[in-house]
Amino acid sequence: MEQEGKYIYCIIGTEQDRDFGPIGIGSRGDKVNTIGADDLAMVISSHPLMKLVVNRENLLAHEKVIEEVMKEYTVLPVRFCTIASSADEIRGLLFKRYREFKNLLRDMDHKVELGVKGLWKDMDGIFKEIAEENKEIKRIKRRLKGDIKQKDMQAKVGLGKLVEAALKNKKNREAEKIVDALRAASFDYKLNNAIADEMFINASFLVSKGREKEFDNIMEELSETYKDRMKFLYVGPLPPYNFVNITIYQEEWEK
Repeated sequence: MEQEGKYIYCIIGTEQDRDFGPIGIGSRGDKVNTIGADDLAMVISSHPLMKLVVNRENLLAHEKVIEEVMKEYTVLPVRFCTIASSADEIRGLLFKRYREFKNLLRDMDHKVELGVKGLWKDMDGIFKEIAEENKEIKRIKRRLKGDIKQKDMQAKVGLGKLVEAALKNKKNREAEKIVDALRAASFDYKLNNAIADEMFINASFLVSKGREKEFDNIMEELSETYKDRMKFLYVGPLPPYNFVNITIYQEEWEK
């Protein structure tokens, strides 16, 4: 029989024992509750002491619990697949890192994460702009017009690298415009990888709850201003995943 552990979702500030219902990760319907020490608690559910498969289902289950807890508390998300061996171990962790967790809870208090992705609508138009803006790209494209001979393959490869670098620079310039517009309404921001050619920004903003409406208004203005050129994907409010991600057992993730 597998040994049971305590799967950790997040850390909250409370002295009360809480029961969030049978929404634990996995298929067993485990109850999600708290284990506390003084005025800190870890939100946990029972789970076998074994690593989980990193897949969409498990990641969503992990996030679902944190987002449920966030409805009532400021949360410090804990890294996916963090499992303690016992309630005593959890209390020991809370005592050992008490000041760190309290400071982070203070920093995240009344703040939420808002995600913004921006995509260009017309990539053919973007590549034409790049060609017009870069004299070297323009020159090589003229040279390579018509039949591509073997001797021109090196130039073709060089052209691809130039276009890739120019596209990256263009993404950075256009992302900077969006960040500049949203910075005034946010406490902090993080730029994440823009994973497709058409995605020029993938950013997370840490916003005070009292300024969410202001942020919403700026997003509406940006969507209207750039409606012919860009499409925005705007999500939130979310827990501060990109600003806090507590690692409990560092050595386990370095193996």
